[in-house]
Amino acid sequence: MRAVLVRQPGGPDALEVVELPVPVPGAGEVQIRAEAFGVGQPDALIRRGVYKWMPPLPANPGNDVAGRVSALGLGVEGLAVGQKVLLSARDLSQRGGCYADYVVAPADAVHALPDHVDLQAAVCLSNYQVAYALLHECRHPRAPKSVLVIGAAGGVGTALVQLAKLAGMTVIGTVSTEEKAAFAKANRADHIIFYRSEDVVARTRELTKGEGVGLVLDHVCGPEFTAYLGALGKWGTLLSYNAFAGLPEENLMAAMRNHLDICPAVRCFSFHIYDHDRDGRRALMRSVIEALSRNAIKPAISAVLKLDEVRKAHTLLEQGSALGKIIMTP
Repeated sequence: MRAVLVRQPGGPDALEVVELPVPVPGAGEVQIRAEAFGVGQPDALIRRGVYKWMPPLPANPGNDVAGRVSALGLGVEGLAVGQKVLLSARDLSQRGGCYADYVVAPADAVHALPDHVDLQAAVCLSNYQVAYALLHECRHPRAPKSVLVIGAAGGVGTALVQLAKLAGMTVIGTVSTEEKAAFAKANRADHIIFYRSEDVVARTRELTKGEGVGLVLDHVCGPEFTAYLGALGKWGTLLSYNAFAGLPEENLMAAMRNHLDICPAVRCFSFHIYDHDRDGRRALMRSVIEALSRNAIKPAISAVLKLDEVRKAHTLLEQGSALGKIIMTP
């Protein structure tokens, strides 16, 4: 079978498609014949060798695969050959391991899928799992009625827009281009702000008639982060779930005290909080699988490439121009 390995960390050229023996499931394990692979930032971090939860080299960087059960190990119950399943490396003992024609995993790590669910859509659900936690698990002081999504056309950004609308929130999204604006609007964002040409905070307050939003979700951080406190309404929460532009330069506590009239909250989130919370982690995935099964969400797929094109997939990922999720098929 084909599998993708990284022997020496680096750019997309570090990804090698190699031939390996088909893995055989042991007791309590299942073999999955892959039909769709998710391509995401954790995969790129593993490829570059900088992931905090880095698997040993040579590493298979894939973290999400959807397919059908192709063999059962001894003692496996509740799953059948031919059944559709989703596997996330979040449910494995280490990250990675999913870029391969066949993957073996503990039976209790896979998520059974309804037969009518599209596997290419299902492999996008890890983004929705994160988004669901950001919206519903971070315990905001008051349930937010409105949200500002920074980067509303990205993978997690798209999931946030859809799930926030599902929860009845008013959604304001920031984008960089007209194409991304149209994409975010198609995913039901109520308002769009062009962050390169508009004052995000001032425009947010204008759109909310001066009240501000209940929640700001930001994966960029950097020097703009503390400014978003000005977009919050009373009891609002500014939530960082990554820091692609580095840490804020301004004194965060001083900035918060400049907004004492709204009692702002700031939270840092990482999905790794669920690494040792199996029940909580899997409950989140069940919630988004259920939403997908009744067509309440519609994962946006930006590009579908072949596994042999994995270098191209990672190049697209790093360009940051993808609208929605990049996936691969065998």
